[in-house]
Amino acid sequence: MITEIAAQFANHREVITRIEKELSPQIATMVTLLTDTFNNGGKLLVMGNGGSAADAQHFVAEIVGRFKMERRGLPAIALSTDTSILTAIGNDYGFDRVFYRQVEALAAPGDVIVGISTSGNSLNVLHAMELAHASGCHTVGLLGKDGGSIKKACDLVLTVPTDDTPRIQEGHITIIHIVCDLLEKKMFT
Repeated sequence: MITEIAAQFANHREVITRIEKELSPQIATMVTLLTDTFNNGGKLLVMGNGGSAADAQHFVAEIVGRFKMERRGLPAIALSTDTSILTAIGNDYGFDRVFYRQVEALAAPGDVIVGISTSGNSLNVLHAMELAHASGCHTVGLLGKDGGSIKKACDLVLTVPTDDTPRIQEGHITIIHIVCDLLEKKMFT
């Protein structure tokens, strides 16, 4: 079992090292994009399913609350948190529209819309990202595998370079933490 644990850690390190080498410029671009958006009165909307919904909520909690620094809250909404909205839209329009309708209702041109999908093919995220892109929002994909169909609807794509879902999720949360740290430093120091 110790050998298997060591292999898991080795795989994690390999993916994180690849993210550092391959995605650092995109992470910096995301920080600048969010800084500019917040400074211009815009907001952040984040969506995902399952573990990616949890990551969306985690990301928004760090933005609205704080990451490491005492500072004012920033406007951000996780689109996976309101069960009444999710079930009403899912019932009336279908699950593939649960994020689309919220983007339609809440997003304004210049806002940043982040779609998180380990496969890159979540249909409800894709539909919302296409609408956001067409509506003049900045679209960012935190994706996995080959980026899937969602990457085409994104202005900025951060695809964790692996097919292993747990490693993709670990990569996403690492990227989110780096973005939150650098965003606070850039905006509030």
